[in-house]
Amino acid sequence: MVEKLKKEFLELLEKDVEFRYTVAGYLGLSEILKRLDRLEEGQNKLWENQNRLWEEVKNLREGQNKLWEEVRKLWVEVRGLREDQRKLWVEVKGLREDQRKLRVSFESFGKALGVTLEDYTASLVKLMLEDMGYPDAEVGRKPLLFNGEIYEINIFCEEPLTVGEVTLYIGDLDEARRELEKLQKRIEIAEKVTGKKATLKILAVANTSKEILDHLKTATKQQNIKLIYGKELIT
Repeated sequence: MVEKLKKEFLELLEKDVEFRYTVAGYLGLSEILKRLDRLEEGQNKLWENQNRLWEEVKNLREGQNKLWEEVRKLWVEVRGLREDQRKLWVEVKGLREDQRKLRVSFESFGKALGVTLEDYTASLVKLMLEDMGYPDAEVGRKPLLFNGEIYEINIFCEEPLTVGEVTLYIGDLDEARRELEKLQKRIEIAEKVTGKKATLKILAVANTSKEILDHLKTATKQQNIKLIYGKELIT
């Protein structure tokens, strides 16, 4: 009988919450049980919040993975751009090398024909001086010693003082400016060496582009220089 009552009592404690609270109340444990129940509810909510937090972490990781994938694609594109840039620089290097070879060819060609071009320019300048009233003018190449250095003057006449520079080809604006500066330098040296003022200044160019020729026309006119292009007196 006692065993049966114990069994029924335990079943009621397990299954009947109110009965359990009643018994606990008698035992002074009801408040503890209620707190334990609230603690269990709080723990359940904590687990729910933790689960939601892990879900957020999961979403953040997925977003981060997508971001890294975009970064990887970007780097692939950057590497592609760098490779294209490298190929472009190779092309530029090739073009520069071709240009250098072309200039060397022109220089070699100039060495072969330079005397002929200078002779032609000298003959033309002599005619110009005759027209200016100097029939006995002597025109030719002349080395001048100045401050311990020798300067070759392509076209030179002492009376009247004539100074000229002859070049086969001018490739760009920088080279055109350098040729004009070179001529001006030789004019200054000739004037200091002879003590005379240059009457005639000559720049003779065998070949160049239209752009460079237009620049030379303007520059020589401003500097009172006669420009000979090919076999024609321009200014």
